[in-house]
Amino acid sequence: MFDSERRSEWTVMTSLHFCSTRMAAWSRLACLGSLSRTRRGLSIFSSTSPSNWTKVVSDAEKIVGYPTSFMSLRCLLSDELSNVAMHVRKLVGTKHPLLNTARGFVYDSKHNLQMRGLVVLLMSKAAGPSSTSSDVLLPDMVSGIYPSQRNLAEITELIHTAFLVHRGIVNLKEWTYSDGPLKDLQFGNKMAILSGDFLLANACTGLAQLNNTKVVELISSAIGDLVQGVYHESSISTEEGNLSLASWEDQTFLSHGALLAKSCQAAMELARHDAEAQLLAYRYGKHLALGHKLNSDLQPFQKSGSDSAVFSLDSAPVVFHRLIVGHERWLHQLQQTQNIAKLTGYSKLRRLIKTESGVSQAADLCTYHGTKALEAIRRFPASEARSALENIASAVMKF
Repeated sequence: MFDSERRSEWTVMTSLHFCSTRMAAWSRLACLGSLSRTRRGLSIFSSTSPSNWTKVVSDAEKIVGYPTSFMSLRCLLSDELSNVAMHVRKLVGTKHPLLNTARGFVYDSKHNLQMRGLVVLLMSKAAGPSSTSSDVLLPDMVSGIYPSQRNLAEITELIHTAFLVHRGIVNLKEWTYSDGPLKDLQFGNKMAILSGDFLLANACTGLAQLNNTKVVELISSAIGDLVQGVYHESSISTEEGNLSLASWEDQTFLSHGALLAKSCQAAMELARHDAEAQLLAYRYGKHLALGHKLNSDLQPFQKSGSDSAVFSLDSAPVVFHRLIVGHERWLHQLQQTQNIAKLTGYSKLRRLIKTESGVSQAADLCTYHGTKALEAIRRFPASEARSALENIASAVMKF
């Protein structure tokens, strides 16, 4: 009994140490105000969805028992964040990104901001209990999912939510009068940092309560990956042509794929599945995340009526295009599309990009990652949950 208590206490302390270290680095990076508000989208699962995406998600939510959009509602409606919400109202009338992020959690049904938790729950149910699991644990399962796996899904969502909030930090060096009063934007940055830290602290506490050191290590390393990914995004100047395809894939995995991949692996660890099942779950999460990010990047180039849409200059079609035309020609095209105020004319630049094969190459890479995700999940036993994960991977490959 004494050893069990000491081991549990050590697990909690280890978890908080791992996560507090990651959170401190994350918060310091956010405080630098180096995140651009015009070049980067929110993250995967937050862009305009394919036509059948809503049905795929709705069907999947029925399988795991409840809509994952309410997964982190308990934390989001806490007294602390309710107080934050009162202060966020002061940002109305400005263009601070924290407003759009907050609106998304309240009523944005088009954007699936809670998809990571859903995938973790589906993966948990698709794998089921392991052959080494004790029969004593089986009665604790609800709809084929352990309570610890549901807690993990919620923790994953809290970390992602904190990530979205922290990415809303405005680079005040890019501030213009049309964005709103400078003091309001500074206030918005402070609120984004504090509320993001609060969410991440809650995630760390929940992670410690899982009492699994391997899961602690996996998720804390995913937080470290997020920090590293944001740092790389902030330090690389894609306009000058410094981003290779390999660098893009590495950066995208860190910023958008590591959390989902490692959460899927952690769900297998909580059910005591072997290393092979954990690797398959990791691969599914990794390739699904990369595939959906590519799908998101392709939307402004393939959707009708998107001529006026702003797209990221480090998105996959742009990276492919720059590699095709070369550094000098890319810089020339950027200069061609800039007006007197040095603002990029996205409609004109989009037409130039679509004249080359960068868009089709990005689509091919998206299909590759979607196929790899399907290959991984089809190694699991046939079930409703596996079919739902297959449908999600297939939806990623549709434009």
